[in-house]
Amino acid sequence: MTLNLNTAYDTQLDLKEHIKQLRKAQKLSVEALSEKSGVPYGTVRKFERTGNISLRQFLMLIEALDELNQFRQFLQQEKAPKTIDEVLKNA
Repeated sequence: MTLNLNTAYDTQLDLKEHIKQLRKAQKLSVEALSEKSGVPYGTVRKFERTGNISLRQFLMLIEALDELNQFRQFLQQEKAPKTIDEVLKNA
């Protein structure tokens, strides 16, 4: 068993900060990101404050910031083996 001190809430806050940084790096206002993504302005503002958003709307933001393919690649990456048995099984 792996000890993990991060919680779902910690990850939620990391994701909101990542999106906010991407938006700012692309010099987009909240309003411009809202228009580009189709996510309501109030929802984007709330997300940047609290991290709360639906999965679909989160993906719409990621797509509008041109990060959807990178996100999908992350999900499809192979997991590193954790035990010698897993290494030998995949050999």
